[in-house]
Amino acid sequence: MPLHSCAAPSKGLGYMETPRPKSSSQDAINGLWTIGLCSFVIAALYFGRDILTPIALAALLTFLLSPLVTRLQRYVGRICAVLLVVFMMLGLTIGSGWVLTRQIVDLGTKLPDYKENIRMKIKAFQLPSGGAFSKLSETFDDLKKDLPIGNGEIGDKTDEGIRKLESQESGEAIPVEVVSTPDASPLELFKLIVAPVVGPLGTAALVLLLMVFMLLQRDDLRNRIIRLIGQGRISATTSAMDDAAARVSRYLFMQLVVNVTYGMGVALGLWIIGVPNAILWGTFATVLRFVPYVGPWIAAAFPIILSIAVSPDWWMPVKAIGLFVVLELVSNNVMEPWLYGSSTGVSSIALIVAAVFWTYLWGPVGLVMATPITVCIAVMGRHIPQLAFLNVILSDEDALTPAEDCYHRLLRAGGDDELELAESYLKTHTLTDFYDSMLIPALVAAGKDQNRGVLDRDQISQVEHAIGELLEELDDRLPGIAKIPESLPDHVSSLVGPCRIHCVPAKAERDRLSAEMLAQLLRVQKFEVTVSPPQLTASEKLERIRQEDPDVICISVTEPTSPSQARYLCMKFRAAFPKRKIAIGLWDMASVPAETEKALREAGADLIMKGVADTQIAVMRLSSAISREMQPAPIPPDDEKRVQALELSGAMKTQDDFTVVTDKLTRIFEAPIAILSLIDKDTQHFKAQSGLPDELGAEGGSPRETSVCGHVVAADEFVVIEDLARDRRFAGNTFVKKNGFRFYAGAPVHSPDGHAIGSLCLIDTHPRDFTQRERKLLEEYAAEVSDDIRRATDAI
Repeated sequence: MPLHSCAAPSKGLGYMETPRPKSSSQDAINGLWTIGLCSFVIAALYFGRDILTPIALAALLTFLLSPLVTRLQRYVGRICAVLLVVFMMLGLTIGSGWVLTRQIVDLGTKLPDYKENIRMKIKAFQLPSGGAFSKLSETFDDLKKDLPIGNGEIGDKTDEGIRKLESQESGEAIPVEVVSTPDASPLELFKLIVAPVVGPLGTAALVLLLMVFMLLQRDDLRNRIIRLIGQGRISATTSAMDDAAARVSRYLFMQLVVNVTYGMGVALGLWIIGVPNAILWGTFATVLRFVPYVGPWIAAAFPIILSIAVSPDWWMPVKAIGLFVVLELVSNNVMEPWLYGSSTGVSSIALIVAAVFWTYLWGPVGLVMATPITVCIAVMGRHIPQLAFLNVILSDEDALTPAEDCYHRLLRAGGDDELELAESYLKTHTLTDFYDSMLIPALVAAGKDQNRGVLDRDQISQVEHAIGELLEELDDRLPGIAKIPESLPDHVSSLVGPCRIHCVPAKAERDRLSAEMLAQLLRVQKFEVTVSPPQLTASEKLERIRQEDPDVICISVTEPTSPSQARYLCMKFRAAFPKRKIAIGLWDMASVPAETEKALREAGADLIMKGVADTQIAVMRLSSAISREMQPAPIPPDDEKRVQALELSGAMKTQDDFTVVTDKLTRIFEAPIAILSLIDKDTQHFKAQSGLPDELGAEGGSPRETSVCGHVVAADEFVVIEDLARDRRFAGNTFVKKNGFRFYAGAPVHSPDGHAIGSLCLIDTHPRDFTQRERKLLEEYAAEVSDDIRRATDAI
């Protein structure tokens, strides 16, 4: 099988398929151990929640108060700073509790006054009868019957209720049954009244005590944790703890700011609307908003229900609902993104799952603690390699790199979403980044998977075909989806001629696709680029290069293609084309080993580059150097006879004034300069000219090697160059660059015996198009000038 072939061998005699990796017994044991460990941890969290919950709450408060303690201890010492912060927190808690108690008592005294409004709203509320609402309507009517109807009357329309009502109207006595209850013992009364209060107070005291000691001993606790879990990984553990502390502290502080701001907005808005006890509801909103997802709506339910009871109409409840909706939108879409930023680093779906998990384990406290605990776990996964899977599961970072995402999409049969990915990526990145960071790494990954036997021939063909189609689609839609400046980098000459580049794949189809990416970039810069098929043999590639006659040969190598393939081709090309520039692109190589670079240099490579972007710039630099090498006008084989014909024609000595012709040409073609030049052995003579700079016109000519008309004489044919700066023959021409010439069109002028002795040409300082009609017209004028020279010769 030839070296250039990348096809998979047929499954015939002697072919052994590469074995796929199998799971070892050790892997199975490790998996069972992981499952058992996770089960044990979850069980310990569940059954030990009574012990772990106070510790977790104390740690949460420690995270929140640590920055304030750190600031204060600079002035008053750690112990005083901790006590001062604790007393401040207790003072705020007691003060808030006293205000809330007054608000609750005030609300309790006002509630009976709202009974009539509640009765009227329920009676006025009617549901449509029949259909799906029939059962609901009947139930609602039954509930209205149970409402008091005034003056102690009962709205119960059951048989017993009617009998009681008739007994009251007839004056009959209603039998009363006295039910005696046994006297409760003091211990039972204690359990009934005091125990429900002592339990939460004891937990709160324990949390407070733990928090005080954690604040006092936080450095010692941190050192012990590092000693416990950071053996051999002290730097990683320290980074993880610092990162977790910073993220959790910032998150809690920003959440406190957001919730307090939210509560103030609720209190102010409800006060303006007219809902009683606005301070109470604002405080509830602040506290309950620490409970994710459900807390804000629980806090909103109480004032909305109260507004229904207070208001005689429905405008107050509508305003209250609108207030909470607006505050939620502002808080979620403005305040939280602005203040939180990337403080947590945990994905939204991970927070939701964590909230459900911790609520199941620890109840409402777990719901409050879900976000801080999840942040700590995600940070551990980010810094500890053994727990990296936690970072993948919980972090808000992209699960796949751009290259992995691209490779994943290419492997999906019938997905056809590569263009969507490209368009999305190119909105914020350049085309070279797209090639270097996505497509080429995907090609490399596919090639390596093929070598390992993970991908078969059909799958690798699918990937390569999808990339080829994507490149074709990009070629058509490039101006619309990627803005590529046509100007070259500052370190590359702005007048680079469009050198011809020929890209040669080293071996496989992936090498050709990488070469097509480079070709696409260079074509935008007006280069002439061709790419050989990878199936050609080395001799066929040599023949193709001879036909193309490029200025630069670029050999494309994409891993896992070996650089030795490029070395072999480079030796062949250097032997056949000693003066050609050869560049080798080693795509997606982080670094080129010194031995490899030395071997490629010895094989004849002028440039060794890695990455499409670097190769593009390198080729453009090389092209700039080639363009600066001025290419003088060729000397035809019969130049001596041509010079003799010029002398015999007498055109150099004739007194005929051809300025009339050049003036006429400038008017007809609207060109600033027209010249009739005659070329002898070394010089271009301006026999007649119109529009040349005075200094140049006074010189009467220029060296032949820098003249553009010399190319017309050498080829003895009409020459049109629409942009001299973009023609590699003249981009470095000192005569052209000095005078700012950009356009040239010249027709040969012949001696009586048919030799090309000069040119009748048009020159412009701006690039321009030249139509076929204009060309024909200029040729006719050149023929007339040739006839005039012939008549002058005959006259002599």
